Amino acid sequence: MANEDTVSRQSAKERLLREYTQLITPERRALLESRIQERTRHITVVLEDLYQAHNLSAIVRTCDCFGIQDVHIIEERHQFSLSKGIVKGAEQWLSLKRYKVRQSQDIGENFAQLRNNGYTIVATTPHKNDTLISELPLDKKVALVFGTEREGLSAYALEHADAFVKVPLYGFTESFNVSVCAGIVLYELTQRLRNSAIDWHLSDEERIDVQLQWLIRTTPFGDSLKKKLDLL
Repeated sequence: MANEDTVSRQSAKERLLREYTQLITPERRALLESRIQERTRHITVVLEDLYQAHNLSAIVRTCDCFGIQDVHIIEERHQFSLSKGIVKGAEQWLSLKRYKVRQSQDIGENFAQLRNNGYTIVATTPHKNDTLISELPLDKKVALVFGTEREGLSAYALEHADAFVKVPLYGFTESFNVSVCAGIVLYELTQRLRNSAIDWHLSDEERIDVQLQWLIRTTPFGDSLKKKLDLL
């Protein structure tokens, strides 16, 4: 019975998507359909307590540009905040998942959820057991964890990561700005992923759910669609 209810609800979502996409222009409909084909959850991003709005905004914008659908935001000492001038509305196309924690070890819940969903937790920092970004395996889903601007990743994240990855440096400066690092890492990994035989696309069900959220957030009839979706 539960399975029948799930199938029925999914069919209703499909009908809603067909109904409401007819309310936007053919050009915008074609754009949404093309972009949803480029979204992925094979790679996801975890931001651990970043405090500078311009860095958060730049990373969120970069995730959208490279087709990363999910961004996990861990807030301990610093509250999540975006700079509209930098993010350029990119947040409306993403699934932002926020976690308010009291201390760094509380991020274990986030790590556990990611592992339960098949992700390898990868700390983006040099380490004695690290690998170059160009050599990181992508056969399994990857959750890339980026640390706060000053201290980097917490001791808990370093202790509980499954792998470590670094970007090679050839100058005197010891590290990249976190948003620059995220851009380099995501470019390298998404290019490799798209050129691989790995099925990195969203499932049919995920594509429908994401498109419905896009319509809710970006169209004048979003409230009407949300009310109908909530009733399913």
